[in-house]
Amino acid sequence: MTTQTLLIFSIVALIGIATPGPTVLLALTNGSRYGVRSSLPGMAGAVLSDFILISAVAVGLGALLAASEFWFSVVKWIGVVYLAYLGVRLLRSKGTLAELADGAEVQRPTRRAIFLRSLLVAVTNPKGYLFFSAFLPQFIVPAEPQLAQYVALAVTFAAIDFLVMCAYASAGAQAIRLLRAKGALWLDRACGGALLALAGSLALYRRQA
Repeated sequence: MTTQTLLIFSIVALIGIATPGPTVLLALTNGSRYGVRSSLPGMAGAVLSDFILISAVAVGLGALLAASEFWFSVVKWIGVVYLAYLGVRLLRSKGTLAELADGAEVQRPTRRAIFLRSLLVAVTNPKGYLFFSAFLPQFIVPAEPQLAQYVALAVTFAAIDFLVMCAYASAGAQAIRLLRAKGALWLDRACGGALLALAGSLALYRRQA
């Protein structure tokens, strides 16, 4: 694998990651509700999911989901339910600033909960497995050892993912400083609505025959 190939991979990965999806929306929400530092466990969960998804594709799980309607549906509906659950929770919130005024610091989820939330959102989305199954082989040189190539791509993708999520979390934290209580409420509702929309999109997503 050449440096040029890795550079092209990084550019394409950056475009894909920066496009709002479940994990970056969670980073934005966590940043607005808990601050950038407290959002780090969620970012760690998303980064771990990158390694899990790429490892799964490397051993053939992506091909299994592409070939099996049953397992594709199982993973898909777990993801749909979990995204919808997170979206409804945000829609029912009183807004970050109002919750802080009510002493929401006591109700702040644990680091483990924030970590698992981002991890589960990613690993229960079959589109991630199918994406990597189609995306990664284009940058793999069959004549060279594949393990080292998958590791290089995984590390590169995870690093870009982490930086993008830091940017989203910082944007969320900055927005909450500028918004009044009503604006903070609508930020939570917008993120909740976006997660519900993603859940609906995933529910309608069909495995290609």
